[in-house]
Amino acid sequence: MADTDAGSDATDGEATGDKAGDRDDPSDGAERGSPSAPTGGLVVPVEPTPTLRATIAYAVEAAIDDGFSTIHLVEIASWRDGDPGSDDRASAAERVLERAEAWANSDLDDSDDIDGERPAVTVATELIGADEYLFGPDDYVRVLAAYAEEHGADAVLLDPEYTPVGNTTLLQPLEFALSNTSLTVETAPVTRPTRRERLRSEATGKRFVAMFGFSLAFYLLLGDPLYWFDWVTGIATAAIVSITLSRVSIDVEPAVPRTPMRVLRGVIYVPVLLFEIVKANVEVARVILDPRLPIEPTMNRVRVIVGSGLPLMTIANSITLTPGTLTVRARDSDLYVHSLIPSARDGLFDGSLERWTRFVYYGRASARLPTPRERDDCAILQGPDATEELPIAAADGGESPADDEGDDSAVEPDDEDHEDQEAAEVTDA
Repeated sequence: MADTDAGSDATDGEATGDKAGDRDDPSDGAERGSPSAPTGGLVVPVEPTPTLRATIAYAVEAAIDDGFSTIHLVEIASWRDGDPGSDDRASAAERVLERAEAWANSDLDDSDDIDGERPAVTVATELIGADEYLFGPDDYVRVLAAYAEEHGADAVLLDPEYTPVGNTTLLQPLEFALSNTSLTVETAPVTRPTRRERLRSEATGKRFVAMFGFSLAFYLLLGDPLYWFDWVTGIATAAIVSITLSRVSIDVEPAVPRTPMRVLRGVIYVPVLLFEIVKANVEVARVILDPRLPIEPTMNRVRVIVGSGLPLMTIANSITLTPGTLTVRARDSDLYVHSLIPSARDGLFDGSLERWTRFVYYGRASARLPTPRERDDCAILQGPDATEELPIAAADGGESPADDEGDDSAVEPDDEDHEDQEAAEVTDA
């Protein structure tokens, strides 16, 4: 929160000053206070950003001028309740909401209505979306729209630096998805950090340092750490990688002792993964050399409880690196995996790699959670043993089998029509 305060103090004054001339016009205020003005709520998604303070100030002004009765400060969870570390993340989110609420109430106390009293605008805070995994702007908008409908809110005000997943900006796709709802969407017109400020903050942040150290160590591991030229090129390469990818590759700020422990557990995981790869290679080679070739290729679905971002990428790539299985798609917390032989599918459902991924990111206690088979979070999508229909084709725009069965227009022509068509083709020939 230290960075947020430092960056917001400057932008707060600038943003408030910029809007003062627009908001103080009496005719404008009378026009905004007309009976047709909205009286519902204004929803403001909150995250600790450099422009959060200025966004809150603008939200208070907008609520007063546009006649909104409530400012809803909401934080959309990028985790799910029950995940390892979810309690700490929820507590941090509550602290951000408390600070944003204090800012809003302070601005309302400093604002007087026509009678010289505090405007009749209330401030509500809530943490939403923690009961499920949210992946992408569509999921965030669905949760946000449901909250707005439940509380009678009419509009959404977005912080221009809003980054709900912590590493990549979702503002533009979020605005596009919100445009498909009945909500009025506006991005707060506040001063944003310049490119120089962004570069300075990213080049001195913990993510940059962690990515730089990892990239340089990996470069020297592949080269010669005793050769000066490898040091020069390694430092240059690590700097470029860190500047461009530090906020993309590392989804949370490194912290002690969490990050060193993750690195240590990751080192332990490497030989385990290599053992799984060797074991799978032997299994696949045995099947290939068998004259009967007893393969059973199927598509499978498995729901993994590892969280989003880097943990999900780790388990998806670990599955793909293991011969006999290939991660085809990740949708929410579901992985769609193609398996070549039954033993590969059984290993996937038994959740060995999922347990180890949880161990790497969350510790030993999380590795004791039930496996996908024990949770009944897995399914076979193809073959005689299929337990679910394959949903990928329908989701990508294709027609599902159920649609084909219920569509009368898809019926084949009868025999007479077929004979007439053949006769016409013969005549044309």
